[in-house]
Amino acid sequence: QVQLVESGGGLVQPGGSLRLSCAASGFVFSTYPMSWYRQAPGKEREWVAVITSASSSTHYADSVKGRFTISRDNAKRTVYLQMNSLKPEDTALYYCNVPANLRPANLAWGQGTQVTVSS
Repeated sequence: QVQLVESGGGLVQPGGSLRLSCAASGFVFSTYPMSWYRQAPGKEREWVAVITSASSSTHYADSVKGRFTISRDNAKRTVYLQMNSLKPEDTALYYCNVPANLRPANLAWGQGTQVTVSS
């Protein structure tokens, strides 16, 4: 079954940390770059970070640069997002997926994992 399952979200105070995970199945995970995206209430989904298939390169949105770190474990078919120094504006539903221009046609979005940053 081709699917992505995100986990690790929760409620955290400003300045806190969370580590998100995304488990992939049904496609050759190790051959694809992977991205994290997020969607805040009332806003469009936005790209957050990307990692190449062999972890040789990563890139981040300016809004998270220096605070978030994307990584992956191809043996576990899992991509991670370590989020530090969280801010209220990081509150969103977080998703992982293959970048759109390389995404397999049958790879749908997962349900996402909710991150809420609030005191």
